[in-house]
Amino acid sequence: MDLDAHTNNIEFNQATRSDLPYIVDVYNESIPGRMATADLEPISVGERVEWFKQHEPNHRPLLIINYDGDRAGWLSLSSFYGRPAYDETVEISIYIDNNFQHRGLGNAAVNHAEKAAARIGVKNILAFIFAHNTPSLHLFEKNGYEQWGHLPDVALMDGKQRSLNILGKRIAD
Repeated sequence: MDLDAHTNNIEFNQATRSDLPYIVDVYNESIPGRMATADLEPISVGERVEWFKQHEPNHRPLLIINYDGDRAGWLSLSSFYGRPAYDETVEISIYIDNNFQHRGLGNAAVNHAEKAAARIGVKNILAFIFAHNTPSLHLFEKNGYEQWGHLPDVALMDGKQRSLNILGKRIAD
């Protein structure tokens, strides 16, 4: 799909507390596929309130992805490892609503996240991706992310050991 033909249809807006149920719904959609999260059971809105509060527009944005005026997913930049020395490094999360898959939204989200990260003084973006999640690995690799780490067989899901790749990109010097 030619992303350029569709970028005018994509917008990113800061998430509000009223978006949290939608954010949780989209996240929970990903759990059964065992590709995007190590959660094994759906989470509740209440379980995500503290996480939501950690995302401030000028420090750690949490954005709703809109496509043709409809909410189509979300992206977040979260603090890495919770220590001050890592403040210039963030973890990226992108979750696309199942109804909006394969429309170039992931690529647009990565590009938007990099610009947002640069504006808030972030120099490194990390993506934690299961080694068997080839679509997400491909998305980040085509956007210049490289493997910075590999954690073999660190997750057990449905009786299968799963490895985790850490992809990274330096976006500013």
